[in-house]
Amino acid sequence: MSNPNQALLKKGVAPYEKSNTKASMIQLLNTLPPFFLLWALAYLSLSVSYWLALPFIVLAAGFVIRTFIIFHDCCHQSFFKSRKANEVLGTLTGILTLFPYHQWKHSHSIHHSTSSNLDKRGIGDMWLLTIDEYVAAPWWKRTYYRIYRNPLVMFGIGPIAVFLIEYRFNVKGAKRAEKINTWITNIGIVALYGLLMWALGWQNFLLVQAPIFWISGVMGIWLFYVQHQFEDSYFEHDEEWSYVKAAVEGSSYYKLPKALQWLTGNIGFHHVHHLSPRVPNYHLEDAHAAVPPLQHASTVTLKSSFKALKFKLWDERNKEFVSFKQIRHLVGKPGTTHNSGKSHGQSDAKLSEEVA
Repeated sequence: MSNPNQALLKKGVAPYEKSNTKASMIQLLNTLPPFFLLWALAYLSLSVSYWLALPFIVLAAGFVIRTFIIFHDCCHQSFFKSRKANEVLGTLTGILTLFPYHQWKHSHSIHHSTSSNLDKRGIGDMWLLTIDEYVAAPWWKRTYYRIYRNPLVMFGIGPIAVFLIEYRFNVKGAKRAEKINTWITNIGIVALYGLLMWALGWQNFLLVQAPIFWISGVMGIWLFYVQHQFEDSYFEHDEEWSYVKAAVEGSSYYKLPKALQWLTGNIGFHHVHHLSPRVPNYHLEDAHAAVPPLQHASTVTLKSSFKALKFKLWDERNKEFVSFKQIRHLVGKPGTTHNSGKSHGQSDAKLSEEVA
């Protein structure tokens, strides 16, 4: 993709990079009060039947995702015009969703600046190995990787390991403001949960909150997973990597039914978001519709997205994901490598061709 064409894409979404206070306030009103109401209804239903509470629990989990999208926009400074307002709301919604504002903002900004860059993996993304890396790895690393990529581990244990444990601590070298914010978030979570346990009883609290946490955690991990690991995705080494191509070719358009699109805060328009993180979630669909090339992004439907579960390794030669089964004949053979049949610059011309 040439520089003029990259500039054309950026120019196309520029009008949508402005937050609208009225739209932001409306989204707050149609997100947080319904979440609190659904949580209360789930609790009240316990006295009748847990089966009656379950629909409210599932819906409440969906509204946790919608709350997270507000948090997410605050981290990108796109929800409100005021940086301070974004920080305050981001910290409060971070307590509700278990994400420390400054810590996640830092790692997520790295994710945006390195997404699909094979030489800069490891922060803010999911662990991904290429075929060559997997084949050359010692047996214990391959075993650990297979466990990590197992759906039961990724989506079963993942929410607990990442959201409940990992985000409670700062990484080494974190700045003072980030450390303080993480502790504020942790104290806020303990205070909120402690108050609810005292008022409602710890058993009742856990019967409602535990499944809400786990269901929303699975949904969150799934969304992130499928938005970057799909057929016709884009990965390149640093010398050939392009921010715009990583955005529009390395991020999917997850085309969801309208109800799910609304509940997930339009995050399915992930290619638009990665192209311009300053576009608020409520403008993503409009930006997608206004720039014709973006409408030809790799589209993943709810049905087709489940194919992503078999994607385990990146094939640099063919520029595609493969399963463990497809490369098992390569493992265990001394000196075996999966040499690339074309240079890094010879990737398929996908969405970029539409801009020309």
